[in-house]
Amino acid sequence: MRTMGLDVGTKTVGIAISDALGWTAQGIETVKVDEGAGQFGMERIRELVKEYEVSGFVVGFPKNMNNTVGPRAVASQDYAELLKQTFGFPVALWDERLTTMAAERVLIDADVSRKKRKTVIDKMAAIMILQGYLDSKNR
Repeated sequence: MRTMGLDVGTKTVGIAISDALGWTAQGIETVKVDEGAGQFGMERIRELVKEYEVSGFVVGFPKNMNNTVGPRAVASQDYAELLKQTFGFPVALWDERLTTMAAERVLIDADVSRKKRKTVIDKMAAIMILQGYLDSKNR
């Protein structure tokens, strides 16, 4: 069984998936959502859960740099709870401070164009979130 990593935003959710052994994270896609309209992409996530035989989730938890929980972190907690209620699988929150900035740096270093970076940044952040989680479990 695999773990799905998610980088949750107001307009998109980046999705990554672990290999069957739980060693590596691979980016899958970015799902469009509309947080304001209550559209959270659960239909597509359900399809991916079936396709990849997912048994758990890791949701990025964007705490503030001073370790406090702000509005985006609360939104991630709410999303994690929605996943738990919808699928009944374990959901872990993973500290993702600076993950999006690190993902952007990797893409810039790889000479990915600004336009292309916009389309893959959330998926790359999801990979970094999931890989950090997997690494911590495999130590």
